[in-house]
Amino acid sequence: MRVNAETFRLPKQGNFVAFEGINGCGKTTLLRALSQRLQQSSTSVLETREPGGTPLGEELRKLLLEWSGEKKSDRTELLLFAASRAEHVDKVIVPALNRGSWVLCDRYLYSTVTFQGHGRGIRRDWIDQANALAVQTTLPDLVVLLDLEPREGLRRIASRQDNGKDSFEDEELAFHERIRHGFLECADTSQVPFLVLDGMLPPEELQRIVFSVFG
Repeated sequence: MRVNAETFRLPKQGNFVAFEGINGCGKTTLLRALSQRLQQSSTSVLETREPGGTPLGEELRKLLLEWSGEKKSDRTELLLFAASRAEHVDKVIVPALNRGSWVLCDRYLYSTVTFQGHGRGIRRDWIDQANALAVQTTLPDLVVLLDLEPREGLRRIASRQDNGKDSFEDEELAFHERIRHGFLECADTSQVPFLVLDGMLPPEELQRIVFSVFG
């Protein structure tokens, strides 16, 4: 369900916030800005990412995003993401939440719904089963979704000076367009609150909006 930044507020104690969007939308930059803001107020914050977040997860990340061998089957890709997520939830996310820390996660199960579902065309019931096994009952208190035209996201990626490109960025434009549609569908149908923001807004304005929901 979509929420309005003018009325939605999160409690000041530890919360789980996931950041989602197509590649190049700016979610990682926004996550880091929020983390710095929370830390300035002496709040305990954990920044993490998917796939990854644990030693095993980071190895799986290499297999998923940097693999240069024979193309993986779509089902293999789905299960590798689920394996990384299960380890992440059990070893990192749940313990941090139990300590009262904020958890800010760069991608979560909604990326699997969109990339493997809308992008690859895997059956939604299979994806839901894999995600349910991986996360159990651990869902975000809020998902921040940066919505952006895929052409702009790919343009931003091409202009980067770092080596952060992953294999999904080599997919055709239509793949990224399906993913964008999938994220917006998640925002409209999920029971978890989604704050949908225009990824074309200046970073300072995006930060101002997101900061406002944290009371």
